[in-house]
Amino acid sequence: MSTGGLLSIEPQDLQFPFELKKQISSSLQLSNKTDSYVAFKVKTTNPKKYCVRPNTGIVPPRSACDVIVTMQAQREMPLELQCKDKFLLQSVVASPGATAKDVSAEMFNKEAGHLVEESKLRVVYVAPPGPPSPVHEGSEEGEEPRVSLSDSGSVQMPEQSMVSGDYCLVQLIWLIF
Repeated sequence: MSTGGLLSIEPQDLQFPFELKKQISSSLQLSNKTDSYVAFKVKTTNPKKYCVRPNTGIVPPRSACDVIVTMQAQREMPLELQCKDKFLLQSVVASPGATAKDVSAEMFNKEAGHLVEESKLRVVYVAPPGPPSPVHEGSEEGEEPRVSLSDSGSVQMPEQSMVSGDYCLVQLIWLIF
């Protein structure tokens, strides 16, 4: 957790369980431990890829605010799930009783003498969960399925065989010849 003077941010990395062609959201919690109203603004290095709601706002004294970051659906998998995208969260003391409507770009202007705190957040892609194991829980690994030929000449296979169709076809051909 980042604990700047104005806002603490949880988590420090925006984690997205990466899946192709699917919008994915991650949330941030901004906590104000001060007695001041704090204005915030969230910027990204890749604005076409992410939607931030709210991207500006006010966190009242001794309270928290949730920010949802949504990554647009991606068409291709990045190499080794690497991502260089980052977010910048700026925060500044606001007037007492300020609301989200009172937040302006001018508040975050350092040249105008405003004391702006900045926190950088990086994006981390998390691999999606893998497919379930193809090995049946009750079978021994490496054990071959038992395929038998009945008296009538038909092939009988075990009911719970978790072996691929190609392997079974090879066994079947082997039995026939």
